[in-house]
Parts: sequence; structure tokens; C-alpha cells
Amino acid sequence: MLGSYAVFLLLLAFVIVAGGVMLVLSHFLAPRRPTGIKASPYESGMPPLGDARERFSVKFYLVAMLFIVFDIETVFLLPWAAIYTGGGGVATVSTGFLLVEMIVFLAILAVGYVYVWKRGAFQWD
Repeated sequence: MLGSYAVFLLLLAFVIVAGGVMLVLSHFLAPRRPTGIKASPYESGMPPLGDARERFSVKFYLVAMLFIVFDIETVFLLPWAAIYTGGGGVATVSTGFLLVEMIVFLAILAVGYVYVWKRGAFQWD
């Protein structure tokens, strides 16, 4: 039983050690010559226009959260499609049940999308 996990544990240990070694080496070997130009924020070659810590509208965060939610929800379609087409090796679940389940899932997503649209989250002011 342990033999099947040995390769994974060896790879995990290698990744952790390699990551740690790279972090430590970059900390000690990195050139350190700070100047005023290096410390200033880069904005396409233009001088900065104001403070970098200014407040953003809640609209930015709302759009970002909506993107993440709908992006993650679409990721759930991939395993379903693999099982539905027979690539998942699950023979005990009927395809009719899977189809109804995904239609309900997409309907819930559509209701959420329409709700967010009606609330004006996609209108940029």
C-alpha cells in the first residue's frame, strides 16, 4: 500500500525542498541596489498619478467575485461531462439522472446570473 504512495511522497518532498532552496538562494544571492527609480511604481513609463493606496469602488470587487464564482461553477461542468459521456467509468448512475442534475445546476446558475444582472452589477459607471 505504501509503495503506491512512495512516488507521490518523493515528488512532494522534492518540490518542497526545491522551493525552499530557491527561496533561500534568491534571498541571499539577489542584487540589492535600491534606487528611487526602482522603488517607484511602474505605470507604462508615465509618472504615477496619485497615491497607490487610493480607494477603489466596490464595483471592482463585485465584478471580481462574480467572475470567480461563475468561473468555478463552469469548472464543475468538466467532471460531469466526463462521467456523462462514459469516460468516468461510472456505470451505476443513469445518464438521464445526470442530465436532469446538470439542467437543474445550470438553471440555478442562470437564476443567479439574471439576479445579478437585474441588480445592475454589470453596469459600469
